Amino acid sequence: MFEDGTESVDFFVLEETKVNGVSYILVTDSEEDDAECMILRDTSKPEDSESVYELVEDDTELEAILKIFEELLEDIAIEM
Repeated sequence: MFEDGTESVDFFVLEETKVNGVSYILVTDSEEDDAECMILRDTSKPEDSESVYELVEDDTELEAILKIFEELLEDIAIEM
């Protein structure tokens, strides 16, 4: 659900990983071959009952996490 609470969006989680104590998920908007994918960072606090994710926009962070996901998902090609 977006921050303003007006719209809900469904994603398919392809993989998840944790780097330096931060959780990341690789999601896609479709299960088709040429789907758009995004890397989201968990920004919730440990005491929160639900996870809160935000889009990773920093290019350095994005490239580093993308490399990890590429290693985890050897059979999937990820293009930026």
